[in-house]
Amino acid sequence: MPLIASAEAARVNRRRGQAADGVTFWHTLYLGTSRYNMPPGTPDPDARALFPMAFLVEQDPGSVAQAHFHQADQFQVVVAGRATLGTHAVAPVTVHFAGAYTAYGPIRASEAGVHYFTLRNGFDPGARFMQQAENRAALRAVAGRRHREAVAGPVDAAEPTGVVPLLPTEPDGLAAWRYRLEAGQAFSGPPPGSGAGQYWLVVAGSLRREDGDYSALSCAFTHPTDAPFAGRAGPDGLDVIAMQFPRREQV
Repeated sequence: MPLIASAEAARVNRRRGQAADGVTFWHTLYLGTSRYNMPPGTPDPDARALFPMAFLVEQDPGSVAQAHFHQADQFQVVVAGRATLGTHAVAPVTVHFAGAYTAYGPIRASEAGVHYFTLRNGFDPGARFMQQAENRAALRAVAGRRHREAVAGPVDAAEPTGVVPLLPTEPDGLAAWRYRLEAGQAFSGPPPGSGAGQYWLVVAGSLRREDGDYSALSCAFTHPTDAPFAGRAGPDGLDVIAMQFPRREQV
């Protein structure tokens, strides 16, 4: 069954955070866990296991998150504010994918700050910053790694209703789509088994399912063995981004 976190339920998890490079932000956990809420001494989950992690970062105005990498594949979705992410200008709604052991950034927040979801299907112990020589050496030592990055957006809020590919489907399943639906319109997503799981992020309107109604900034994760994610647009319509992870490569 899918894991679903409503924006309202997640709000109680909002905490201040500071990364190793000094950048400060608000951190709101949606699914899984992260190093900001793990009790000291807790062992890390197996890096090879499917382990959904989803959280919202509200990066402070004018701050800079230095270039870094993670051990897990991840999507990021900009939902408020503006920034530059490496060479890309990002604003709502921009989808960014970085493969495991792909260095990206820096993320330079505008004077309005920038808010983005970080969505992973595997555990990650935290960013490893490229400004540190030991992290650069560790990245070079990863056998079989390749740089893999993709960006889509900002999407046009005036697009007609329907399903629009944001990242074209690649042979290993990596893909992203945008669903813009009118009030009451039903949908069913692609089979999650064609990749290594999917995230669904409501960016506007609301999502209705048998298990409840979900407002903007709610999100869900479907496992590869789940049925296609399905639902219906609420009374104000629905704008939802679906993101599918590539099937795992061993590195």
